[in-house]
This record gives sequence, C-alpha cells and structure tokens, in this order.
Amino acid sequence: KGHTELYRGAEYVVDFLPKIKLEVAVTDDLVERVIEAIQHSARTGKIGDGKIFVSNLEQVIRIRTGELDGDAL
Repeated sequence: KGHTELYRGAEYVVDFLPKIKLEVAVTDDLVERVIEAIQHSARTGKIGDGKIFVSNLEQVIRIRTGELDGDAL
C-alpha cells in the first residue's frame, strides 16, 4: 500500500513495505540459534529488513497445566 504526497509542488508516491511482527519465547540455550535463523531468513540487505529485540521473561506459566518457565515453553 502507499499514497501520494505533495511536496514543494511535486507529487511523490510513497510506498510502504509490508510488515509482520514475530514474537518468540525460547529458553536461554536457544536464543542465539533463533536469532541466527531469523537473520538468515529475513536479511535482504535492503531498508526494511527489520530489527530483533531480545528481552528476558520474568516468568512463564502454561495455564492449562500449571507448568512454569522452561517447562511451559
């Protein structure tokens, strides 16, 4: 999708890149492998390849079973 902009009397077509949001929760031992897999799959070398944010989860609880943390993943 995109739209047309008017700037200093000239029309410009502004094209937007399609975006997705991917959220993944993994145990610490898998973090680097997941990062590498995403980079390998998503990298084109062009603007818009995206970003990867890595953060800690304080606690994970599987509601159905009551499993906690790594067991819940």
